[in-house]
Amino acid sequence: MGASCKDQKKAVAICLQRSPCVMIQRHKPQQCVDDPDLRKELPELCIAQMKAFLDCKSGMVDMSKRMRGNAPLSTGKYDQQYENLCSGNFDPREEMKKLEILDSERKD
Repeated sequence: MGASCKDQKKAVAICLQRSPCVMIQRHKPQQCVDDPDLRKELPELCIAQMKAFLDCKSGMVDMSKRMRGNAPLSTGKYDQQYENLCSGNFDPREEMKKLEILDSERKD
């Protein structure tokens, strides 16, 4: 069951790496999450993905989900994006455009 939240975790990591807090202001992702002032500036998409990840993690200890399972196992959907962002193999302008597109879709 430990792998069931893997996709949500990588989605949060990718979103944080693309956020202005990391890309422009050059803070570490952990600082963007921990600091209340920086957290206010995070895109809504990142906040929604963090909530989904935390819900998944809390579902791992929820006794009502112990028999049914928390979620399907990881699909590996975000593995390549995650590896590119972690290794620095990306174009920052392109990543900012992706985040703006995703965040604008959420607001519509």
